[in-house]
Amino acid sequence: MRACIYARYSSELQREASIEDQLRICRRLIADRGWKEAAVHADQGMSGSSHLRPGYQAMMQDARAGRFDILVAESLDRLSRDQEHIAALFKQLRFLGIPILTVAEGEISELHIGLKGTMSALYLKDLAQKTHRGLEGRVRNGKSAGGISYGYRAVRYALPDGSVTTGERVIDEEQAEIVRRIFRDYASGLSPRAIAAALNRDHVPGPAATAWGASTIQGNWRRGTGILNNELYIGRLVWNRQRFVKDPDTGKRQARLNPPEEWVVQPVPELELISPDLWQAVRERQGATRYQMKSATGEQRPERARRIRYLFSGLLACGCCGGAYTLTGANYYGCAGARNKGTCDNRRMIKREVLEVRVLEGLKQKLLHPDLIAAFVEEYRREYNASRQTETARRQALESELGRTRRAIEQIVEAIADGMYHPSMKEKMATLESCKQAAEAELAAIPEETPLRLHPNLAAVYRRKVEQLAEALNADELSRLEATESLRGLITAIRIIPLDGEEMAIELAAIMALGDASAKKPRAVSDGAYSRTLVAGAGFEPAAFRL
Repeated sequence: MRACIYARYSSELQREASIEDQLRICRRLIADRGWKEAAVHADQGMSGSSHLRPGYQAMMQDARAGRFDILVAESLDRLSRDQEHIAALFKQLRFLGIPILTVAEGEISELHIGLKGTMSALYLKDLAQKTHRGLEGRVRNGKSAGGISYGYRAVRYALPDGSVTTGERVIDEEQAEIVRRIFRDYASGLSPRAIAAALNRDHVPGPAATAWGASTIQGNWRRGTGILNNELYIGRLVWNRQRFVKDPDTGKRQARLNPPEEWVVQPVPELELISPDLWQAVRERQGATRYQMKSATGEQRPERARRIRYLFSGLLACGCCGGAYTLTGANYYGCAGARNKGTCDNRRMIKREVLEVRVLEGLKQKLLHPDLIAAFVEEYRREYNASRQTETARRQALESELGRTRRAIEQIVEAIADGMYHPSMKEKMATLESCKQAAEAELAAIPEETPLRLHPNLAAVYRRKVEQLAEALNADELSRLEATESLRGLITAIRIIPLDGEEMAIELAAIMALGDASAKKPRAVSDGAYSRTLVAGAGFEPAAFRL
């Protein structure tokens, strides 16, 4: 039997020898069973709370490819500490006919998944609480609870007991002077973009030795991020301003603000870099220039800030540096790297209306390709069949239930005819009749299954809809918003490439596909005919072409 070994140690252990220890005992088990080692996968310094681990994913690929017959690990929590993930792993491997065997628990069954999964989840929760408690203690002692802010450096020295200090930091005078420069420049009227461009021109390395950007300086005033919002520079250590929750679909963490009463604020005057007067001057300018999206009544409307103002905003990229092409002034797009950071030499700009017309014309030509029209017809057929599967299954279940109810009624009627009447039969008959009527009513509400008949001019209808898509951009607001979302859904990226002279090439990466799994099922419009709205979605590989 071919055996695959999986090993992992988490970040709190920080010991690479742990992997070798796990492999040794797993190989001993394989040798005792007379099996053959087929593959070894390991993840070092990675938490078991996430399944997005390189070694874990490689192991799953080998399992799907049939490269091993049994999975061996030191214990179940080496595979995962998340209840959902360990249950999914067990289900997938069982479907593939691959058992899980661990040195600690033996062959894994549903009982292990339930008990060990719960224990691992509780362990992670307890570990998070203890870690949070420990970090709070460090903050209240004036020490760092995590990363080191720009303007400071970490220091370590030995303690009498032989251990080394952690969380200690001192002012880095070279970086501190850059911080003071940023505050002075902003208070005197320079924008974060101008400040970042000047720092890059002077070859001043930014945080993590990267180029300076406007967002690095401006940050988010609510979350206290960015150089201008870091209260540590005035000798105030603020911790627990936000927490992180993990998205169950992507496994990525998302920041959520905590209420102010949960913040931990600790004075650290020895780390002060900025005078209170300079800090207050920056605060006043930020308050005066901050753009608030409000309704006519003054109510905050954050959803307006996320609304796409122009057709291709956020999709444009520079063909030289790969940075974003953003709006410069009212009508021209330009490279943000050249304008905000000074890290790109592409100073070429393109008028917004010209770009939109060229992209729309090129996109319309691609959408009218015969292969895509054929894909539209086939996608309609596939989505129609998928939408009817649920209705067909429910119809069959109701018909089966109705048949059993009718037979039960007939049996009671025959018993009464034979003289076997009992008062309880009356109540039973009433219940069965009620169930029969309910099943018949629900069955009647389900449309009869009819063969799919496609309109002979469906391809022409599709062509006309595509041609009208651009026209909808000049219609009423609702039509314009719907057309904008549909067009943006067809495009993954637009690259602006400067050519010789004043010419510019536009390279469009578009997904030529139709169908949306989240859309509603087809609706009946006449006997045997159905209507469905199809929008851009996944299905074909992105196609790049120049306009």
